[in-house]
Amino acid sequence: MRSPAKLPFADDVTVVAGDVYTGTGVAEAVAGADAVVSVLGQTDGSPDDLLTVAGDNVLAAMTDAGVDRYVTLVGAGVRQEGDSVSLGGRAMGVLLKLFARSVLEDAAAHVDRVKRTDLAWTVVRAPRLTERAPTGEYRAGDVSLGFESIDRADVARFILDCLEEDLYVRELPTVGPT
Repeated sequence: MRSPAKLPFADDVTVVAGDVYTGTGVAEAVAGADAVVSVLGQTDGSPDDLLTVAGDNVLAAMTDAGVDRYVTLVGAGVRQEGDSVSLGGRAMGVLLKLFARSVLEDAAAHVDRVKRTDLAWTVVRAPRLTERAPTGEYRAGDVSLGFESIDRADVARFILDCLEEDLYVRELPTVGPT
């Protein structure tokens, strides 16, 4: 759990403490929002169905609050029909299925549930996230990825661009480094 005191936000941001997995505080956090962004990710000790359950809680709260715009982040290993996948991407897919099958299955189930909604959703698919210095640039769309990584701040910039410019609505773009 994150400490609200450590969050680097301005004074005009309201922090809602809660637990997205149990749904505690989700309705309060979503109420009055113009859009919802989810950048949840599994870590050691996370439930195997974190994205699916937490995503269902967010989607239900959005429906109740009448919030239509949703951007969610999953790993680039979640594929859709027609994706162009490099040899490195295929190798990464095999490794993910061998060593992180439950994470991949959870993300895929979350995406399936999001796609069944009437929301103006965007599912951002990103490779391994890093803490390097952000470049402020990215490639997005049908980007073929292998073993690349991208800085978290560059992914955040892409997510904000999707919201501000209404990009990739009801699509699953891949974002990667330039």
